[in-house]
Order: sequence, then C-alpha cells, then structure tokens
Amino acid sequence: MKRLQSCIAVVTGASRGAGRGCAIELGAAGATVYVTGRSRRAKPAPGYEQILSLSNLHRVPGSIDETAEEVTRAGGRGIAVSCDHSDEAQVQALFDRVQHEHGRLDLLINNAWGGHEAFDGVFQAPFWERPMVQWDAMFDRGVRNHLLSSRLAAPIFVRQGQGLIVTTTFWDGDKYMRGNLFYDLAKAAMTRLAFGMAQDLRPHGVTSVAVSPGWMRTEFVLASHQTDETRWHEQPALARTESPRYLGRAIVALASDPKVLERSGNVLRVGDLARLYGFTDIDGRMVPPFELDAL
Repeated sequence: MKRLQSCIAVVTGASRGAGRGCAIELGAAGATVYVTGRSRRAKPAPGYEQILSLSNLHRVPGSIDETAEEVTRAGGRGIAVSCDHSDEAQVQALFDRVQHEHGRLDLLINNAWGGHEAFDGVFQAPFWERPMVQWDAMFDRGVRNHLLSSRLAAPIFVRQGQGLIVTTTFWDGDKYMRGNLFYDLAKAAMTRLAFGMAQDLRPHGVTSVAVSPGWMRTEFVLASHQTDETRWHEQPALARTESPRYLGRAIVALASDPKVLERSGNVLRVGDLARLYGFTDIDGRMVPPFELDAL
C-alpha cells in the first residue's frame, strides 16, 4: 500500500514550480490531490508578461490540468480546480467542495505566490529603489493567500482533530536576503505565520509547519538559463539547484510521520529533512540545505 493512499490533499499554486513538484510526489505516494491555481491548459493565468519576456518564453508554462494529469500518472488521483487564491469566495468554494466530496481534509500545502507577476529581473537593489507593486504581489497575493487558505481550511482540521498545514517559504537561519528586503519580509512573514497558526492549532491536534526548499529548478529558472530539466547539468551556475520534487518528497515524509505534531511551529529545511527521513532528489543526490553564505 502506498504511504498516503487515503490522504486528501490540497496544493495551492500547483500549475508549475514548487506546487507542481509537491502535487506529483503526493500522487506518487497514492494521495488524492486537489491541484489549484489560475492557469488552465486553454487559458494561462494573466499577469506574467514581464517575467515571460525576461525568460524568453512566449507562454506561461504549466497548468493545473497538466499537473493533475501527472498526479494521476504518478499513481494518485489529481483533481484540477480553478481558484484565484486572493478571492475569498473562490477559496471558500474550494474547501466546501473538498468537504462535500470527501468529508475531510488531511493536508493543505500553501504555495500560491504572486511574486513572479512583479519580477523585473533585478535581484539586488536597495529597498528605496524597489517599486511598491512588488510589495503588493508578495504580500497581497502571497502572504495573504497563505493566511486565507489556512483560515478557511482550519475549521475542517479542528473538527477532525487532526491535519497538517505546510507553508512553503525560504529560510536560512534568519540571515538577511541582502538586496531584496520585500522578499525577505514576505518569507519571514510566512515563517511566522506557520509558527503562529501552530500555537492556535496544537490544542486541536493539528500541525502547522513552514518548509524551506533550496534553489529550485523551476520552469522560470531553467528558462532564464536557457536550458531544461534534461540538460541543466551543463550549466555550472545550476550546480547547487534541486528539483521541485525534492520539496515534494520532504512533504510526503512529513505527512507520513505519525509524530509530525511534535514538529509543529518549526521551520524545516528540505536538506535537513532529507537526512532525517532518508530521501533523495530525483537524480539520487541528497542535496544539502541551501545557505546564503555559500553564494
């Protein structure tokens, strides 16, 4: 029997990148996965024009339909649901549907992130040179998305007396992401969000953790280096990267751990979890935790 064969999961922002990697790995473990986001096969999400131009792409990569199909091919059941996670009514409808169709929810992965929509190609700049549209993207369509989904899913978990909320973030021992204050603040807020929710949820037997991957080879990262997943090894600059499925394997390990509540409130790095649970990335490497000082 697959480890998560009875698991009902929601992965937000799963058209591509981290969300897609998580959804596929959950499928490989046998889970039923609601794959949510705005991009459909026939109608990609709007707002990515700037990063598409910078990445030399003509179309937003991925869709919830394609991810759901990959979940099913991997051995689970993928269900694509259109959802703008900044819209409270749509998010409420999502969890109402999950409750109606399955009567429970076991795992929520908060991953919907608006930061890419305001990315202008500048990685390092003092905060006074950053446009406020980047704040709006990272907080109003990033941090708020995570809080909103958690808020609407929490009553289901509390009634059950169990469940797991995973907030994807970036964390390196509280080091500062120099040159990108808005990003640093947004990720710190997500980490604190996971901690704060854990305090309210622990008495009800519900776990909340933040999970921090390293530098992932997302579709946009690969495109910016003019390569793909089959040829990334040819790019020395990508030597320290990991696939999005490495994060997915970390979450599968947490969701399979009967003592996961003991980790509630913590921020957990994927590289550390790999050592703890004994999993590897898709290429067989146990990629160490990402550290800013090593850049």
